[in-house]
Amino acid sequence: MVRTSYRPQHPVSLRLTLGTLGRGPHDATTVWDDAGLWRTFRTPDGPVTLRLTQVAGGVDACAWGPGAEWAIAGVPELLGDGDDWSCLDVSGHPLLRDSLRRNAGLRLTRTRRVLEALVPAIIEQKVTSLEAYRSWARLVREFGEAAPGPAPAGMRVVPTPEQWRRVPSWTWHEAGVDPRRSRAVVTAAGVASGLERTLTPGLTADEVARRLRSVHGIGQWTAAETAQRSHGDPDAISVGDYHLAHFVGSALIGKRVDDDGMLELLAPWTGQRQRIIRLLVASGHRMERRGPRMTIQDHRRH
Repeated sequence: MVRTSYRPQHPVSLRLTLGTLGRGPHDATTVWDDAGLWRTFRTPDGPVTLRLTQVAGGVDACAWGPGAEWAIAGVPELLGDGDDWSCLDVSGHPLLRDSLRRNAGLRLTRTRRVLEALVPAIIEQKVTSLEAYRSWARLVREFGEAAPGPAPAGMRVVPTPEQWRRVPSWTWHEAGVDPRRSRAVVTAAGVASGLERTLTPGLTADEVARRLRSVHGIGQWTAAETAQRSHGDPDAISVGDYHLAHFVGSALIGKRVDDDGMLELLAPWTGQRQRIIRLLVASGHRMERRGPRMTIQDHRRH
């Protein structure tokens, strides 16, 4: 076991900062309990189980497995160290101002693991969250390996790039992932080492997005969903999301807008637009639901 204590100068909330990493209630890589978070992932040194516990003044961390030292060294970045909110001005909008005050522990995470953020984002393309979560849970359970250390029962570590490439076509089919998305996962797994190099210091956000989108099957939405988590990009916006534009419009001006309208509303915070999105989500604002919902599709029948 390797351990550390993280005591930042600013408040940090595990739930607010890392809540975007889990992919549904049955994600075998992410387990929350009353004290904090258990999370498994794959590092350059091998698999790891990371235990994060919220304590007064910060977070305590323990890690097990071949990747333990790598994971422990990355705890500050994982918990938003270097994510500077000091220049964010939301004084002109009451909802944002109140959310920032109430959610002082919110930071943008940087996992430093590109493929592990990219694969579930691909699986989530053009389907409901329920469908995507179900597919992700099944694939990780079937092809992931047992979590090292004293992880809660049933926890798994995501497959390696090679294991993703070897998932049989009929298993993708049975998991509800259509050929277009499964091909994109397999293609991304084949260039995984290049994708991880987008974490090289000095690369601009535009260059990161360009390299991610150079992979066939990766578009603007998927690249943004990935960069938000793997790179901690404070400006990445998931344009093309089925609900996001409606939600942002409803929260900021009280009515739904399309993607162009959302980008116009967020323009005053260019460079920090993902922070605005996270503040809106954390605010507790709920959009009135109306109109048809996306239909859950069963790709195994096709």
